[in-house]
Amino acid sequence: MGVRPAAIEGWIAPVIVGPTAGGKSDLALALCDALHGVRSFGEVVTADSVQVYRGLDIGSAKPSPEERRGVPHHLIDLVEPDDPVGLTVKDWLGLSERAMADVRSRGGLPVVVGGTHLYVKALMEGLFEGPGADESVRDELRSMGRERLRAELERADPETASRLHPNDERRTVRALEVLRLTGRPISQLRGQWDRPGGGRGDCVLVGLEWPVREINARINARVRSMVERGLVEEARALWSAGRLGPRSRGALGYAQLIDHFEGRCGFVEALEAIKIETRRFAKNQRTWLRRLRTIPGGLWIDAAATPTGEVVRRVLSACGVG
Repeated sequence: MGVRPAAIEGWIAPVIVGPTAGGKSDLALALCDALHGVRSFGEVVTADSVQVYRGLDIGSAKPSPEERRGVPHHLIDLVEPDDPVGLTVKDWLGLSERAMADVRSRGGLPVVVGGTHLYVKALMEGLFEGPGADESVRDELRSMGRERLRAELERADPETASRLHPNDERRTVRALEVLRLTGRPISQLRGQWDRPGGGRGDCVLVGLEWPVREINARINARVRSMVERGLVEEARALWSAGRLGPRSRGALGYAQLIDHFEGRCGFVEALEAIKIETRRFAKNQRTWLRRLRTIPGGLWIDAAATPTGEVVRRVLSACGVG
C-alpha cells in the first residue's frame, strides 16, 4: 500500500549516494514504489555524468525502460555521445533544480540518485566557482602531453591527482590551469567549500555504506552482468560509428574496451581492466563520501546489514513521510 499523507508540502527530498554497484538505483525505485499512493508519487532525478549521454546505456548502469517500472527518470539521455563537453556541473545543477521544482509542482517528491558525487555536493552545498577559462594557458598545458601533465599534477597537487584517473586529461588541465591562475592548488580552494555547516533544508543526504570486500564482489558481478547484457557490442557499435566524443570515450568501461578495439590490449585484459578501474573508482567515491559526511543531518545506512524494507522505512521517516 502506498503512503497516503495529509500534506506533502513539507516532505524532504532524499539524495542517495554511495559506491558504484551499491544499490542506489534499486533503493530509489523502492522509495518511488512506496510513494505511489493516492496523493503522492516519486520521480527519480539522476545525478550521473555518464548517464546523460544517449546510447551509453549498459556501461553507465542506466536503468532500462523495463527496469524503471514506469517511474519517470529525469536528467538521462540529454546529450549525444559525441558532444565534446557533455554537461558541466553548473549545467547539471540548473537542470536538477528545475526538474525537482517540476516534480514538486505536480505534488510529487523528487528522489535524487547518482554516482557523480561532485553533482551531489553542488546540489547540497552550492557550486564551487574557480577562475574562468584561459585558453592560452589551456593550449600551453595541452601541448605538454598526457604523461607530463600527469607528472606535473602529481608534483603540484597530489590530492587532486589521487582523485583523477591518469587518462582524465580534461580535468588535469583544469586543475593545473587553476593552479597557474591563482597560485593555489584546486584541492586547497575546494577545501574552503568543504567546510561543515552547509546543507539545505529541502533535501536529506542518504548514504549507503558497504564493506570494501563486499562492494568489490558486487562490482565484479556487475561487470560480468554488463558483458552478458551486451556491453561489448554496445561499445563497439558506438566506437565503429564514430559516435564517441573525447569525454564519452573516456567513460569507465568504454575506455577499456576501446583500448581492446584499437589493439592496445586483449579482450580478457580489457575486461579485467574494467573491474580494476571500477574498484579504483569506488575507492575514490569513498573519499567523496567522507567529504559528504560533513553535511549536517545526513542518514548513513549499513546497506550490507540492513534489509531493503527497513532502509526504505528509515529513509521515508527522514524525509518526513509516514
